[in-house]
Amino acid sequence: MTAAEAERRPLKERLAAGERLYGALVRLPSETLVEMAGVAGLDYVVIDCEHGPADTALLQHHLTAAAAQGIDVLVRVGTSEPALALRCLDLGAAGIIHPHVDDAQDARRAVASVHYPPLGTRGFATYSRAGRFGTVTAAEHVAASRDALVVVMIETQQACVAAPEIAATEGVDAVLVGPADLAADCAFPGQEKVDALVAAAHQATRAAGRSVMTIVPGTEAARAAERAGAQLVLYNMAQVLMDTFRSLAAPVQGEGLGPRA
Repeated sequence: MTAAEAERRPLKERLAAGERLYGALVRLPSETLVEMAGVAGLDYVVIDCEHGPADTALLQHHLTAAAAQGIDVLVRVGTSEPALALRCLDLGAAGIIHPHVDDAQDARRAVASVHYPPLGTRGFATYSRAGRFGTVTAAEHVAASRDALVVVMIETQQACVAAPEIAATEGVDAVLVGPADLAADCAFPGQEKVDALVAAAHQATRAAGRSVMTIVPGTEAARAAERAGAQLVLYNMAQVLMDTFRSLAAPVQGEGLGPRA
């Protein structure tokens, strides 16, 4: 275990203590961005294996880079992918984000894929990277696994209606509303309708004593998320970087010139 890993408190413990945590959503391959997030002082990164390549060999490199910088990694898997969740956790991920959780049954399946019995059904092994390659006892490995974070994503109108039951499911730690998929499920209505559904889901999450995770495009939206009570603020790095690149490529005001070589 590195010195950074030894000193790091689990995300679950920090959330229980009332901390607000800041992270960056990145897609593989983005090992340097993971390192930069740690150097900058962010609390966690989310590696997207739903809309990015689910390459576990690359993921291991990213997890190693994150550990060296003292930053935790959550992995977003695809819908109903317990086998991928298992591999991510065995590689040392601090938790799993599960998309398209529409009801309490889906939430229970998500929890089961992350935890060992009796709470879950995760296959057991200590010879993985998470088990220090077999150098920890079974009891130590099980105890450490209880710190794994379970984040479920609500992305449909059906899921918004079921938000109280989803959030209250034993083992769920946080809820993330996916605004893009939610808007698509609603046939792209006015923003007011989407905002109302998101707010209702967030209220149900807080009422159940769970943490709200919110994806934001920049610092202004992050401040708004803070005011709304989000405990996990997640920067969408694709949007942050594109906004930055566009601002750099814009003509210099007053000169009418484009970017120079």
